[in-house]
Amino acid sequence: MKTNQLLLSLATASALMSGGVNAKPLNKQKTNIIYILADDLGIGDLGIMGQTKIETPNIDRLGKEGMVFTNHYSGSTVCAPSRCALMTGKHMGHATIRENFSKQKGRVPLMDEDVTIAELLKQEGYATGCSGKWGLGEIGTAGVPWKQGYDYFYGYINQRNAHSYYPPFLYENANKILLEANNNHQKEIYSEDLIISKTLKFIDDNHKKPFFFYFAVTLPHADLELPEKYVEKYMPKLQSGEWSKPMVYYAAMVSKLDADVGAILDKIKALGLDEQTMVVFASDNGAHQEDGLRKEMFNSTGGFRGYKRDLYEGGIHVPMMVRWPGKVKPGSSTDHISAFWDVLPTVCDITGADKPKDIDGISFLPTLLDKKQKNHEYLYWEHLLKGKVKQAVRFGQWKAVRYSLDKDIEIYNLESDPKETKNLAASYPNLVKKAKQMFKDAHTESEYFPFN
Repeated sequence: MKTNQLLLSLATASALMSGGVNAKPLNKQKTNIIYILADDLGIGDLGIMGQTKIETPNIDRLGKEGMVFTNHYSGSTVCAPSRCALMTGKHMGHATIRENFSKQKGRVPLMDEDVTIAELLKQEGYATGCSGKWGLGEIGTAGVPWKQGYDYFYGYINQRNAHSYYPPFLYENANKILLEANNNHQKEIYSEDLIISKTLKFIDDNHKKPFFFYFAVTLPHADLELPEKYVEKYMPKLQSGEWSKPMVYYAAMVSKLDADVGAILDKIKALGLDEQTMVVFASDNGAHQEDGLRKEMFNSTGGFRGYKRDLYEGGIHVPMMVRWPGKVKPGSSTDHISAFWDVLPTVCDITGADKPKDIDGISFLPTLLDKKQKNHEYLYWEHLLKGKVKQAVRFGQWKAVRYSLDKDIEIYNLESDPKETKNLAASYPNLVKKAKQMFKDAHTESEYFPFN
């Protein structure tokens, strides 16, 4: 057992609940949870969010049969720290992993004392699995998934390896699986086909007991590559000159992601698990601009300012929807302001698991059940890239952004100006002062990600 798991509260879960919802499991059969995380998918890339060029019927179905969160935020604006926030319930001012790289240590792993969703659910008798892109600890560290509560893992341990969809190897737990055809430079074995296959097998193997599965798919992160059979649907657009090659391949990757989501939904239906399975879908940060792709080609950011690596809305405002038949009202939506670090306490309240005391998240289970919801005072992000500190806070309708410690704080009213076009700092010096204090209160110094 990890060190600070011994320090988990002995109080009843209901005493810790926000919004007055009883934290005991909602029925005798515990709820299965499947959390699907896309990689670099923009909020505007989905049909249910306004996309007209790329078809996403299965992901759209999650929203139509469940609840769409219109004010949901990623843990960070890049991969590893965002996933750390998701797994540990801590925002960037407190998280162990705050960037993809540390100048002091390179890739920083989750530590032994970090407590993840998987560890908490494992204690509740859940089978726990993960497939796709991990990125939270290299081989030989405490951060590998099988040391962070996962019974089963299949995919990429190192996130840079995940930039190729035809890798020479993948990991199945601690076993390095060589992909012979790819090692012969034939590009025959497409990683995402293997990953969805292993995902479906895990559900098959564990469907008679409660399970948690984290489907951390790499799609549609660059490199923009996939088998021709998945591209055929959009090839007429390229042949006619209407679309560029990056557009065709990006659209095909989003469609492949959608098909995999459909396969998961079909599997749980075939096993009779619909009524006892909650499926969550989100993206780890905003849309990317790589391999010749530009966010304007598909309006991937939904018109928001910025994109991946920004702390403006385009970098951190992400799609999120929850399908939970019999519990969440179909076709519903909420403007509740939430973030990745809220997922852990929500899962705890659904399953009856004890919440760690030192998390930043607030359960959004009351919102899912249409009950009174406790709100954050503010949400906080920081991003340290090439020595430059970026910070942002969202508090109510207001957003504050600072792109360097020596730069002025910008203030935006997201209700009247969601695209962050008009800096109101000069008109609201009281909000500038308030944001500055929030920046100070939310940040704790990190040995590996120091501000100074």
